[in-house]
Amino acid sequence: MGINNRYKVTALIPAYNEEKRIGKVIDDVKKHVDEVVVIDDASKDNTSQISEEKGAKVIKNSRNLGYLKNIIKGINLIDSDIIVTIDADGEHPANRISELVKPIIDDKADLVLGRRRKIPRISERIISFITRLKTGVYDAGTGFRAFRKSFANGIEELKGGCTCGVFVLFFYKKRARIKEINIKEIPVEKPRGIAWRHFNQFFIVLREILK
Repeated sequence: MGINNRYKVTALIPAYNEEKRIGKVIDDVKKHVDEVVVIDDASKDNTSQISEEKGAKVIKNSRNLGYLKNIIKGINLIDSDIIVTIDADGEHPANRISELVKPIIDDKADLVLGRRRKIPRISERIISFITRLKTGVYDAGTGFRAFRKSFANGIEELKGGCTCGVFVLFFYKKRARIKEINIKEIPVEKPRGIAWRHFNQFFIVLREILK
C-alpha cells in the first residue's frame, strides 16, 4: 500500500540468512511502501522462499557480494522515485518509514537518515565523526534511509565493504539536501562480531573527505 499518489516508493532490503526475521520485516514494511525488493545475498536458508511468500520481489545472488554491493545492485535495478533501505534483521522501526519519506515528498530533502540514539560500534562512531566534520551529519552509518532515486546516478562508484561514511559523502558531493530524524532501534538478539571492514573503511572515507 503506497503512502501517496505522486511518487512510487520501494523498500530495498539486503538479506543474508534471515529466514527467522525477514517475514515479519516484510509484513511491517509493505504497509508503508508500494513495493518491497529483497536482495538475497546467496543465503543458505529459506530467506528467498519466505520473502516471495510474503509478496516481496526477490533478487538472489549466486554468490555472496556483501552489503555495499547489494545496496548498489538493488538501487540500479529499482525503477522508483524514492527508495527506502532497511535492514532485514528487524532492528529498524518500519513504522517510521512515512516520516523518512515525507521530507522528500514535501521537497525539503533528497536524503533522509534514521539517526540512531547510540551508534553501537566504536569503529562506526569514528567513521561517523570524521564524516560529520565534512557533512554535518551525525549518523553516517545508519542503514535506515530514504532518498530520491534521481540522486543515485553513479552510485556504483562507491568503494568499501559497507555504506558507512561513503553513502552520505556521495549525496553530499551531489549537493543533496540531507536531513536526519531520530529513531529508536528495536533490540534484536544476534551475534555482533568485530567489524574488521571498518579499518579499511576509515581510510576510504578519509580519502573521500580530502578530495
